[in-house]
Order: sequence, then structure tokens, then C-alpha cells
Amino acid sequence: MKIIKLDAIDSTNSFLKALSAQETCENFTVVNTESQTEGKGQRGSGWTSEAGKNLAFSVLYNQKIEENASLFTLNIVVALSVVEALKTISNLNFSIKWPNDILAENKKIAGILIENTFKNSNEVQSIIGIGLNVNQSQFENLPQASSLFLLENQLFDRDALLISIVNRLEFNLNQLENLNEDYFWNAYHAILFKKEVVSTFESALGNRFVGKIQKVTKDGKLEVLLEDDSITSFDVKEVKMLY
Repeated sequence: MKIIKLDAIDSTNSFLKALSAQETCENFTVVNTESQTEGKGQRGSGWTSEAGKNLAFSVLYNQKIEENASLFTLNIVVALSVVEALKTISNLNFSIKWPNDILAENKKIAGILIENTFKNSNEVQSIIGIGLNVNQSQFENLPQASSLFLLENQLFDRDALLISIVNRLEFNLNQLENLNEDYFWNAYHAILFKKEVVSTFESALGNRFVGKIQKVTKDGKLEVLLEDDSITSFDVKEVKMLY
């Protein structure tokens, strides 16, 4: 594992993407920064983090995919790897909120953004961006956000946690070649936030409705059972789940 440490950068995803375009980078090359000025989140949102308190890093992963393979499986494996690493240092109740938020005690502590680039018909370069709230103690105007420090009342070794997450990710992705991908999908659904629980959603047009999450489909869509007993699949940009 090669780790590139930076004091400050606009975006670790952007930096790693540019670096890999300039030179050959091995799988699981990591770019880690103390401060990220233009961190990226889902739906084009930003990811803000207090400098020197948290983890903001990106991991390079080049993969060959078979025809009809699910690209979202990588999202599944990344989210599970983060949770598995966290469970080695904490007994908090962790869950995964679709599509890629990590919750602890129903509070958001981490976000994942994966940017895929097709190099050819069966080779994909993935830049895996992870932001994890570790030792931050205050979150202004973010009522659903928290950190390991706030939930556990103790400070954590960020470098050790970074290495643990990347090691777990590498192990699981190597296992993916030997295990059926359904193994990871089943593990993902087992800790999927609000699965089979009546929840409130908001459409892209601002309309609110209730339903029960049934599952996440292989193409990454959220399958919801609506009040009229119909089942509808939503893309990331089409709906968001309210806490």
C-alpha cells in the first residue's frame, strides 16, 4: 500500500485521478489529506471536514469487469469494508444508508463517493473517495452528523484507522474474486438502514411520500414498497430518504 500524505488539497479524488493520468499507479494507492477544500459528496454536494480531525482520502482501484457485471458491487464492498474496520475499534451500532453513507447510532459519520472511468470495454478505473468523521467535536447546522469522538467520548488514531480500512478493502476485493458477489450483497442488505421499515422519502421535485425499502438492485437503485403495494425503483438523483 502506497500512501501519499498531503497537508491540504482541493479534492483527494481529483488529485489521485490526475496523478494516475500522469503516471502508472498501483492498485490501492492512497491519497490522504489533513484538509480538503473542495471535498465531493453524492448528488454533487460538498463534503466539509475540520482540518486535522478526520479522515479524507481516496484509493485507486483498477478492475476488469465481466459482461453484465454490477459496478455497484464495488460500492457494496467499500461500504462493508469501512464498517468492518470500524467494528474492530468500536461497539457502536453501524449501518449503511443508501447509497453510500455510513451511520453510527443513526448518525452520519462517513460518506463514500466512487468515480468510475472506463479505460476500455472491460477495464474500469475507480477512484474511491472516503470521508470519515473521527475526532471532530462540533458540527454546525448538521444535526444528523456526528463523529467517533462524540459517540465514544475518546480520541482515535486516524492513521491506524486509515490503514485498517484500506487493508480491509484490499482483502474483501481479493475475496470478491473467489466468493460469489451475493455474499457481499447479503451482508450489505443485513445492515441497510431502514430496510423493511416505514420511512419518509422526498422526490427530486420535493414531493414527500412513505414506503418501505425492499432492497438495493444490482444497478444501485433503491427498491421501495409504496402505500398502494406497488414497488418502484429509484435512482440516486430521483429520491432521498429523510431521517
